[in-house]
Amino acid sequence: MRNRQKGVTFLGWMVLLLPFAIMLYAGIRLTPIYLTYTKVSRTLTQMSHEYGGDAQITAVALRVALDKRLDIEGIDYPTADNITFVREDGVWVGEARYEDEVPLFGDLFLVVKFDKVVPFK
Repeated sequence: MRNRQKGVTFLGWMVLLLPFAIMLYAGIRLTPIYLTYTKVSRTLTQMSHEYGGDAQITAVALRVALDKRLDIEGIDYPTADNITFVREDGVWVGEARYEDEVPLFGDLFLVVKFDKVVPFK
């Protein structure tokens, strides 16, 4: 009588675990850009609390303050030029709309679009 193998072979495990390994690797590669996004988001929120009641503030002053804060946080991208300040209904609104990319394998890149809008009330 022949004994039949029970269980999964090594090749079977490789086929099963490869997609999980790729997803884990992609998550590791994406973590730094998401951490940068949280710093940018936190910086805009802090600025909205600080400059929210100031009716005399200008877009240039907001951009200079943002540039200093991004420099303190150690953020190289996005720069203060990638974040816009517009006046809507008498209230300043900070808009961080940018794309960031990270290489995955060779010429394959992951591109993430970020969109954060913070009213300065």
